[in-house]
Amino acid sequence: MKKLLITGASGFLGWHLCQLAKQEWEVYGTYNSHLLEIPGIKMVKVDLTDFQELKKLFKTINPTAVIHTAAHSQPNFCQIHPQESHLINVIASCNIAGLCADYSVPCAFTSTDQVFNGLNAPYHEASPVCPINIYGEQKVMAEMGMLERYPMTAVCRMPLMFGSATPTAQSFIQPFIKTLKEEKELNLFIDEFRTPASATTAAKGLLLAVQKVNGIIHLGGKERISRYDFGKLLVEVLKLPSTGIKSCQQQDVKMSAPRPADVSLDSSKAFSLGYQPLSIKEELQIIAQYE
Repeated sequence: MKKLLITGASGFLGWHLCQLAKQEWEVYGTYNSHLLEIPGIKMVKVDLTDFQELKKLFKTINPTAVIHTAAHSQPNFCQIHPQESHLINVIASCNIAGLCADYSVPCAFTSTDQVFNGLNAPYHEASPVCPINIYGEQKVMAEMGMLERYPMTAVCRMPLMFGSATPTAQSFIQPFIKTLKEEKELNLFIDEFRTPASATTAAKGLLLAVQKVNGIIHLGGKERISRYDFGKLLVEVLKLPSTGIKSCQQQDVKMSAPRPADVSLDSSKAFSLGYQPLSIKEELQIIAQYE
């Protein structure tokens, strides 16, 4: 059985990825602070920022392929804690690429749409990067460092992701749903655009990329949408009270990390390889069965 090492298995995307991957692979999942048991997955506690631990992990498992999802992925956290986030987001990522090169195994890495400044959407793989926050800067450094150490790395730029909550993580829609059910006010941006995909769809894209892609690939959804319009779809599909939903602009909300206005991804390269996101409405209808 092929062995797949998934870093960050206790994270939102990592957990969804484990659910899909275990159907075809023997999966080893790493966690650090969030102890988690996932049926059918061999979970390993490891500090990815400790190179000796990382080397030992590779030696013990001897993986057939690696998908690296572990990260500090909250832009506000990275903005406030640049050194701490740099260790996992950049250094550990480059070390993982180096080890994948040593073992000659496929490696996929989850980067972000935040590598762009939001002024020239939609972005394709060759669009120049120009991040406006520290999280985006760190992902650019990781992309460059990983491809330098191991040009075969599949650098997957991920969109805004949503989906059912996992035992240790949730997506941005869970707080939205809670706020709306309580009929409290929910302010959503009308001037921030993304190409969202569900975590399950994104996971399918990663499994495709680790087997078929070298270099950069975009794994966005098929529709460009504002946070506000996404919220309206959520209300419609999950039949939530709509009274609390209000429109606002990015400038109305003070945040530590600046946010790009439109980082819609052109993912036609991935679509041509067989990546098939559903419409946002269809994705939400599937999630609605579990919420």
